Amino acid sequence: MPYDPTLAGRIESILAHEEGTTSKKMFGGICFMLYGNMLCGVVKDRLVLRVGPDLYESFLEEEQIRPFDFTGKPLRGFVYVLPKGVQTDQALQQWISRVLAFVKTLDHK
Repeated sequence: MPYDPTLAGRIESILAHEEGTTSKKMFGGICFMLYGNMLCGVVKDRLVLRVGPDLYESFLEEEQIRPFDFTGKPLRGFVYVLPKGVQTDQALQQWISRVLAFVKTLDHK
């Protein structure tokens, strides 16, 4: 399973009314973009979030978060949310709302 299509569909539903969003296959999974900037994605059964370098350490302190170490080396500014952390739609919505706030500060590509 390259990525969980159910989780991807839940993300698509949350982002359906967010102007400027697109999706793209990346990292062996699917990535959701906001005006050309990566916002979040799904790799296997994990949610990937772009949290930025300033919030990276604080996100890592949260229980369901792990470093995004897709290549074996953590990529600062990106984290995984473990499956338990996205079991409810409310939890998923909260994660996406938090990263939307960050990615909206970036220049459009």
